[in-house]
Amino acid sequence: MIDDRTAAPALELDDVSVSYGSRPAVRHASLSVAPGELMALVGPSGCGKSSLLAAINRMTDMVPGCRVSGDIRIGGASVTGQGVSLPLLRRRVGMVFQQPNPFPLSIADNLHFPLREHGIGRRDVRERMVERALRDVGLWSEVAGRLDQSALTLSGGQQQRLCVARAIVLAPEVLLLDEPCSALDPIATASVERLIRDLKGRYTMLMVTHNLAQARRLADAVAVCWVENGCGCVVESGATEHIFTTPGHPVTQAYCQGLAG
Repeated sequence: MIDDRTAAPALELDDVSVSYGSRPAVRHASLSVAPGELMALVGPSGCGKSSLLAAINRMTDMVPGCRVSGDIRIGGASVTGQGVSLPLLRRRVGMVFQQPNPFPLSIADNLHFPLREHGIGRRDVRERMVERALRDVGLWSEVAGRLDQSALTLSGGQQQRLCVARAIVLAPEVLLLDEPCSALDPIATASVERLIRDLKGRYTMLMVTHNLAQARRLADAVAVCWVENGCGCVVESGATEHIFTTPGHPVTQAYCQGLAG
């Protein structure tokens, strides 16, 4: 994490609302993530956490009837306008999902594929980038001798680390993590948590988690989401220890002390 709190936020959500048809999912959510910071989005199911992630890299554009209002900025530049290049945006914003979802390709081709799609044609250049990404997630020593094998032969924890490698191989500015450990056993969870900790400071990260202990272990900052009047909202955000020890909102206090949610 960058300690200079005067630095411009790397990721900002300003009065963001998301709706699906006539059903509002999130209203008036605002938060900011400093460069190199990991912010955890916590809250009960149905409070709009995953909808906010999807709005950031505009996966919501692919959902019929979904509307997003407000402004989302990456590096100070809005990404919500009509003229935004979605391929470029998704190169700047990597995403890792709840269930490990490697492509049904070889281990190496899981990383070559996005590189080719984004115009990196030279195989020698791609191979260097693939090795670097696999080293960054701690997989290189485990798979270097079997890169041509199917990614589906990997364990669940290895598959999730491969998905992280696929997300960072294009060197994004922001990494979105949607409950990246919830489908893993405790040993694999510990491995992925170590990886996330190692990536802190190199990427600006926004992570959805239902695990408050995990949020407290990993996050520099926390945003608490809740359901009010049938719709998700962000009730409070701030430094992790502040949120857990001296929160300003009664919902935050009750949730973080296990009295609600």
